[in-house]
Amino acid sequence: MKHRVALNHVPDYSPDRLREVVTSQIKTLGGIDSLVKQGQKVLIKPNMLAGKPPEKAVTTHPEVVRAVIEAVQKTGCEVQVGDSPGIGKPETVARKCGIMQVIEETGVAFAPFTESINVPSQTGIFHHLEIARDILDADVIINLPKLKTHQMMGLTCGVKNLFGAVVGMRKPRLHLQAGSDKEFFALMLLDLADYLKPALTLVDGVTAMEGDGPGSGDPIDLGLILSSRSALAVDTVACELLNLPTSSVWTQKVARQRGMPGCQPDEIELVGDPLDDLRPERFRPAKSTDVNFNLPDFIKKPLKKSLSAHPEPDRETCVLCGECVRSCPPQAMSIEKGLLQIDLDRCIHCFCCQELCPHGAIATRQGLLLKLAGYLGKSN
Repeated sequence: MKHRVALNHVPDYSPDRLREVVTSQIKTLGGIDSLVKQGQKVLIKPNMLAGKPPEKAVTTHPEVVRAVIEAVQKTGCEVQVGDSPGIGKPETVARKCGIMQVIEETGVAFAPFTESINVPSQTGIFHHLEIARDILDADVIINLPKLKTHQMMGLTCGVKNLFGAVVGMRKPRLHLQAGSDKEFFALMLLDLADYLKPALTLVDGVTAMEGDGPGSGDPIDLGLILSSRSALAVDTVACELLNLPTSSVWTQKVARQRGMPGCQPDEIELVGDPLDDLRPERFRPAKSTDVNFNLPDFIKKPLKKSLSAHPEPDRETCVLCGECVRSCPPQAMSIEKGLLQIDLDRCIHCFCCQELCPHGAIATRQGLLLKLAGYLGKSN
């Protein structure tokens, strides 16, 4: 059976248009009664990475959250909205990105994601995952990602958004455990998504993010909402829509290697507006952070610096706030003599510093061969 994905043009965040599209897509996917039942506890999980205003395209737009809340409220369910931000207190971040106002206006509860519970890993690669009690206590999870590039994984959409179920500083711990192995980290994300199994994943792509996402990229108006009962199927359509090759999106790459359902375009039933009508003329992906020429390790290791990228402070933009230092999983960053320093021998290239920097002061420096590979790829 194919995975149905709904895709529709939505030119702006007009509440009436969003309400219409959300209602239509949920109906297309089986109807609200097939997702939630009266009396159930429903947890709506948007992207609340940081306390940025909606126009920065860092977080799920509050009007998308409102439209989904209203659709669920009609069933008589108990509704909560929550996430674990990368930086800042959850309540403060929710207020700054506009989501708290919607929570208050609709009368639903806020879930702060402060307490964790250990759950067994599905794959056994990680011994266990630490997930917010709020999300585990819910009967139904609704996943509301923002469509963005991601410096480490290539794309943050349906699957990656569920990493917010991991509370606070436990995220850097998982980054440290994965190290620089992107395949390993992608498998953890897929494992987490499979464990949580959201009933619906609905993506805010009205204004998306291109470039150095997920926190420091540039907003781009794509004008679309897409949804599915499969988070992986949503990501598959997003990659097709943005012309992102599977090799550049690690969750997709690993999912295909393992034959996970929903990762192949021929497994998708697309309904709504034609994909080609919504494909942007241009979309700037995140900079490539590594390249693999299928060389043996004894050759690849000496060339590591030339074949990979690393974070680099932008001295003019950096205000020495220390957020990157506090958030760095291997503790490779420090402030010395009034300058931000990065110990590249300890750096695991997770780009958490770039993701969480509130001032966009972390750039990406590519090695010479990686740059060359990028130029050759564009010329072909």
